[in-house]
This record gives sequence, structure tokens and C-alpha cells, in this order.
Amino acid sequence: MKRFLAFFFISVLFACTSTKTVSVPSSAIPSVPSTQKPGYWQQHVDYTMEIDMDVNTYRYDGKQILVYTNNSPDVLNRVYYHLYFNAFQPGSEMDVRSRTIADPDGRVKDRISKLSPDEIGYIKVSSLKQNGTVLKYETVGTVLEVDLAKPIQPGEKVTFDMIFNAQVPVQIRRSGRNNKEGVVLSMAQWYPKLAEYDFEGWHADPYIGREFHGVWGNFDVKLTIDKNYVVGGTGYLQNPNTIGHGYETGTVTPAQSDKLTWHFKAPNVHDFTWAADPDFNHDTKQVPNGPLLHFLYKKTMPSDKLKNWKRLQPKAVELMQFYSTNIGTYPYNQYSIIQGGDGGMEYAMCTLILGEGSFDGLFGVTAHEMAHTWFQFLLATNEARHYWMDEGFTEYFGELAGSHILKTDFDMSRTKVFDTYAYLAKSGHEEPLTAHADRHNLNKSYSISAYYKGFVFLSQLGYVIGEDNLKQTIKKYFNDFKFKHPVPIDIIRSAEKVSGLELDWYLIDFAQTTNTIDYGVKSVDGNTVTLERIGLMPMPIDLTVTYTDGSTQDYYIPLQMMRGEKPTKATIIKDWAWAYPTYSFTAAKTVKSVEIDPKYRMADVNKLNNKM
Repeated sequence: MKRFLAFFFISVLFACTSTKTVSVPSSAIPSVPSTQKPGYWQQHVDYTMEIDMDVNTYRYDGKQILVYTNNSPDVLNRVYYHLYFNAFQPGSEMDVRSRTIADPDGRVKDRISKLSPDEIGYIKVSSLKQNGTVLKYETVGTVLEVDLAKPIQPGEKVTFDMIFNAQVPVQIRRSGRNNKEGVVLSMAQWYPKLAEYDFEGWHADPYIGREFHGVWGNFDVKLTIDKNYVVGGTGYLQNPNTIGHGYETGTVTPAQSDKLTWHFKAPNVHDFTWAADPDFNHDTKQVPNGPLLHFLYKKTMPSDKLKNWKRLQPKAVELMQFYSTNIGTYPYNQYSIIQGGDGGMEYAMCTLILGEGSFDGLFGVTAHEMAHTWFQFLLATNEARHYWMDEGFTEYFGELAGSHILKTDFDMSRTKVFDTYAYLAKSGHEEPLTAHADRHNLNKSYSISAYYKGFVFLSQLGYVIGEDNLKQTIKKYFNDFKFKHPVPIDIIRSAEKVSGLELDWYLIDFAQTTNTIDYGVKSVDGNTVTLERIGLMPMPIDLTVTYTDGSTQDYYIPLQMMRGEKPTKATIIKDWAWAYPTYSFTAAKTVKSVEIDPKYRMADVNKLNNKM
């Protein structure tokens, strides 16, 4: 999800699909890489759903067959489903949390509490069977708790057969109907979604405000809706000839009723999203040696906003190329950018964004949400627990891509991010990045932690191991953990394998504590320089010495616990062991001044003492 460099401008929501693909070609089915970690496993799901939508009442009936493969070594006695739409009801946890937190999300506030019965959201399960046997279950807020008729053994496949009905809420947060730009249906987190079970156990988190964690698998979805609606969604459209939408050649079978059934297949994803509106324009743009990009946006927008969408399209091609080059190749044959939602939100093979702002805003949110394809939808971290890997890494690459394409100053953006993190670190409100996303005391502290401290973590890792090593680390991380659920140690181990350095200290101090970095110049006496460590967090040190004759020299002080040095052209001097609060060295000539971290690559919370 996107949050711009000014607080609380949040990102992109929705998704679409390749309406020109009649079937799922073998080249469009990403293969799951062999596991990197011995003993690694992950669960698998195969969803088949038939949905009948009534656009007049905003209600829909659903049939879902889910084949669940227990790849874990554990016997499972229960399963859980997420019923996300239940959050949009007065008295829900999302409603109460929004009305009791000190700084509520401006889009939510008390709006849920004021919804009438025909405006709320819900998902109601009326029947659930396990291999044909009727099951007992209970709806508890946004979670369906299911008692199994028979435990699921390791390696076993079971089939769950479900019937449900639902109502689309008035658009408040991500999903909903009739958003402020007039998009009729933004259908994210709209179906009963099996909760993830992994090496940490079940993740049946209630939907309170933050994001998601899902099981990798395949989706086969048939959506029946009024024939004048244009639909976009995760996956590949199977029947363009039959429905007559988004298909420019070939024979179209005339509709025989007031509704059409759109049939999508999505291979190897962990979510499925769709959006629909009768006034969608649909444009496409081919990425050379890459996917076909789809753009769905309201043709009723003012002309200047329509021009922004046309202007966006070649820039989106450049974004896709940038990410594929610098992170890893996008593995699907389509990606869609759709107007909808409450800012911006990432989903499988697509995103949904607000569409009526400035071009810079439209480009910025697209850059961020497309980057999420790599950081969360291909490197599928648990967003409730490791949100900073999702949002922070995305923020970093979104800004980096934007600076590359629009020729803006990335260093200026990075400095603003570092300053924002330093503000939080000194505010007294910072919580460690191990805090659950829903349980930060303030929305503001969550946002800065997720977007900005996560950005700093990745950017500063380049300072620690060297920028070239960081570039290699990102590619190795992607190749080793795509189509999996990586955790924080995985990015660190990738960096260690690339750099040959010991880096566990970096993860521990920066992500698992609120320790801060603060180094200062203590004294300069002739050619003797003494530095001091004031903050608890250790770091290697880059510094520049200016001599009285006007010349300068760069020095590098290795951190002893790293057991090595980053590649550098600076003069390498003796290690600094963390426990020693001061460090002295003798420079080559009489010293005029000294500056620690002159390029501002280290997240030092007090820059005032960095120079003498």
C-alpha cells in the first residue's frame, strides 16, 4: 500500500486482468523454485468459485470448492477462513479501533459505526463440507472457525465445499462500492479466504486495519454480472469471445441474457481481486519482452484526468522494465492498473488506484503499487508481522524507479525519509519493527515504521555492505524466495552470502529494538582524531578528514563484529569494537576538520555532532 513522503497519503487498491488471453499459456504459469532452506514447506490451495453478482442490491451468491494440500509436518484439527467484509459493520473491531485510537485513519474515523443495514459488508457461510461431510463452524468477527470432521494428515489433500452469500459495503477502506470517484465495485478481500498455516502456526488474524497473509495456489473464478459492466481481475480471461469485452478481433457470441459470465484463471498467486464498472475505458500497452499492461479507468473523468491516464501508460512500461531489471523478472503475462479504491493497494497481477489526482500523484502511486508486485506478491511476507519488508522495500524501490524515470533527485528523497525516521526515533513513540501491525499505539508511528524505517533498513544496508553488494543481494533474495513466504532473516542471509560479512547484529538492533545510531566527533588534536559512540546501535563508520593544507582523505572504520569490510576506496583503518565508547586514530597530516558519514547514508539520529 502506498504512503507518499508526506504522511498518510496512502496508496493503491485494485486489480485487473488480461482480457485478450483465451487460455492460460504454459509460459504464463510461473514455476515454484526449489526450496532454498532445508525443511522449508508451505501450504497449497486450489480455489474454484462461481459468483453471481446483483449490481442493484450489491449482493452476491457464491459457491467455492477449495482443495487444500497440507504440506506441513503437522496434523491439522481445525482450519480458519477470513471473512474480511465483516469488518465493515458497526461494532466490529475495525470500527471500534478506529473510534478509540488517538489518531484514526482519516478515511475510516467513525464512518463504519454509521452504516445502515443495506450499507454494511458481510460474508455469510450457509454450508461447508469436508470431503462431503457437513462441518460445524462459527463466525467470530472476521474469522470463520471450523471444526474438522477428520484431522488433515501431513501430505493429505482435502476438499472443502462451501456455499456463501455476501454484501458489498459502502467503500470505506480498500474494498467496497461506489467510491468517491464513482467506481461501482472494488472487490478486494471479498471471498472466504483460507488462513495461512506455516512454521509459526495459524495466522487467523482479525481484520482490524492492516494488511494480509495468504496461501499460495491457483484460482479458477467464474463471475456472472450485468452485461454492460467491464470487469478486470487477477488472472487471465478465458472467454473473451463469449463476453465480447476487451477483445478486438474474432467472433463474438451475442449475449442471450442480461448477464455475462467472465471466466478467469490465475496460476500460482495468493489472492484474487476484481473490479467492475459500466464506464471503464480499457487500454493496453505491451512491455517489450514482458507482460501486456492493462489500464481500466472511468471515461467520465474530466479531460485533463483522462490525459493523465494516457500519459501514464508509457511510464508504466518503464516501471515494469526497471523492476524486472533491478529486482527480478516479472513472471506473469499480464499486469493491470485500475481506477478504484481509497488511495492505492496492491493485489495479485494488478493494482487499484485513485485516478483523478495530478499526474505526479498518479505516477507515484503506480510506481509504489507496481513495486509491491515484487515485495509482497512475489516475495510474500506476512504483512501483519513483517510489514516493513513489504512497505519499506516497496517505498525504496518506488522512489528509486521514479527518480530514474522522471529524472528526480533520489538522494533528496532519501534524506527526507531518513529525517522522518529520526523524528520518530526521538519522539518517544517508536516501537520495534517486531510489533504487530495492528498493535502500534499510533497510526503515525506504524506508518513511519513501515514505510520509512523499512526504507532506511534497505538503504542503510547498502551503506553497511556496499551499494553493489546491495544490488546483488536484492536479486539473490528474489531468486531464492520468490513464490514463498520470506522472513526478515532471509534478506539478511542473502546479504551475508553476497558480501561475506556477518550481519545478524544489523537485523537485531535495527528491526528488533528501538536502539538508535548516534556517533560523534569527540575531539581533534593535531593529527589525532577521537570519535565517540553515543547511541546503542553499532555501525561501521565512513568519515572524511580535511587537512590544514586543504586536502581531504576518506577513512573507513570497520565494525569488528562484521568480521570484514565492505568494498571501499577509502583508507581502511583498525576495527572498532562496539563495547568501546570511544575510538582514536592518527591521521596522515594535521587535521582541520572531520565529518562522519558525509554522504548521509547512515541513520544517525543526531547529525549535529558528526562534524568538528
